Formats: sequence, C-alpha cells, structure tokens
Amino acid sequence: MKPAPSPAEATRGALAAALCYLTWGLVPLYWHQLASVPASELIAHRLVWSLVFLAAALWWRGGFGEVRAALVPGRSLAMNLFSSLLLTGNWLVYVWGVNHGHVIECSLGYFLVPLLNVALGRWVLHEQLRPAQVIAIGLAVLGVAIQVWQVGHLPWIALALAVTFGGYGLLRKRSPLGPLTGLAVETTLLAPAATVFLVWHEFKNGGALGHASVAVQALVLSTGVVTAIPLLLFAFGARRIRLTTLGLLQYIAPTVQFTLGLAVFHEPFARDRLLAFAVIWAGLVLYTVDNLRAQRAGASSTPLQR
Repeated sequence: MKPAPSPAEATRGALAAALCYLTWGLVPLYWHQLASVPASELIAHRLVWSLVFLAAALWWRGGFGEVRAALVPGRSLAMNLFSSLLLTGNWLVYVWGVNHGHVIECSLGYFLVPLLNVALGRWVLHEQLRPAQVIAIGLAVLGVAIQVWQVGHLPWIALALAVTFGGYGLLRKRSPLGPLTGLAVETTLLAPAATVFLVWHEFKNGGALGHASVAVQALVLSTGVVTAIPLLLFAFGARRIRLTTLGLLQYIAPTVQFTLGLAVFHEPFARDRLLAFAVIWAGLVLYTVDNLRAQRAGASSTPLQR
C-alpha cells in the first residue's frame, strides 16, 4: 500500500482536479465548432495528436524509458489497455452527444459519476459506506428509473459516460504509473489503430484535414492539447485525493455543461426530465452534506492509493 499523500500534495491534487473539471465543463463550446466532422474521426485525431503532444512532453523530461517499460506484456499492460478503451469509449460517446444536441444528457452522465464513484469505492476498494451514502446511490438509481418511465427509454448517453469514466478513474487510481507516463501508454496502445483509421477515412471519404476550412483544420490539430492537458490534471489530482473528494469536485463539470445546454445551446428540458434530474440532484446534495459532516467530525476511510 502506498503512503497517503501529504496535506500539501492533497491540496495541489484538488486544485489540479478542479481546473480539469472546469475545462471539461467548458469543452462543449470547443466540440460544437467541430460538429461538421464525424465523431469517430475526431476521436481518432484526439488519439493521434494527443500522442504527438505527449511524446514532446516525454522527450523534454526524458520519460521514454518509463513508457517502454510499461509496454511490456503483463497484467499492468492489460489494465492500461482496458483503461485506454474505457477512455476512448467515453470520448466517442461524449463528442457524439455534444454534437447531436445532447449536452444536457451528457451533463447527467457526469452528475452520476460521483455517486458511481461511491459505489465503486465500496465494492471495489472496500470503503465503508454510511447510511446517507447508500440512500444517495438509491436516489441516483431512482432518478434514472424515473427518466426511463417518463421518457420511455434508458438515458444511454448518460449511463455510458458514467460507467466509462467511473471505471477509467478507478483504474487510474490503481495504476502504478504517473500521470504523464500513464496517459502516454494509454494513448500509444490505440494510436496506431487510430492512424490506420484516419488514413483509410482520408482515402475513402475525405477527412477534415485538407478538405475542411482552415479554422476547422486548426481546431482538429489542437485536439491533442485540448485532450491531454485536462487528463494530465485529472491523473495528477486523482492520485493525490480521496475518491470521495474527487466525487465532490466532479460536480463542477456537469454543472457548467448543464448551464451551457440550457443557456447557450437552448436544448429542450421538459418537466419529465426535470423530475429525474431533481431526484439525482437530491442524492448529490445528501451525499455532499453527509461527506462534509464526516470530514468535520474527523471521519476516516480506507486510503485510495494502493
């Protein structure tokens, strides 16, 4: 078991995670400018240009040896491949959702992540749950059930985002790799397939590069920076703060996204959806209040870093 981070390290981790979530909250504004490009192509560009950005960072700090060591076949490599697939799936669903008018449902997915983190903390990391936390998880399940009952279908975008990102966060916490090395390994594992896809897409359909406007091409080339920097902040923070603290900070991104969906993109938000959101929000409020009370009382839980 790794030692718990110092208070100063925990503070830096919390600041990094908060900045990451604020960036993710605002990123629909960026992806909306790329709505003319298919989501699959955008995700392939994210992988390729993220690897370029990360390779430059690794060259600057001399970390290629760590990446090569992590690419040796074994349990660690398999875990990094799985986390890479989860992250790529999360990206694909999110970009598709944003560019097809589902920013509000995307925000619902990330509202669910903190409560999913609590459940994962209990059943995977064996953290003890207080009664209020159990009720909060129950309210989240009830909120999803209400939406299914009233709207007539599962909020699949929200559920896919919650499961993929919750699983990714858990795997990043259990990974022995540092933020930069871990993200570089994850990207390296899928970048070759992404490159092949882009070449095939370019010859068959004509990709964005060389065909879209100069502004769109510039935005496509910037996907590496837009992707890698928040993820590095997330990985840095996730390894230094408790899972419950990470869940609290997670509220920043979906709140900003929800606001953008209503005020900027003017997505419809009928009363039936409001009830489902309200029940989930009630669970989040209960969870937050209980967490703050426990922290003030000096409650402790199982350390995250293992």
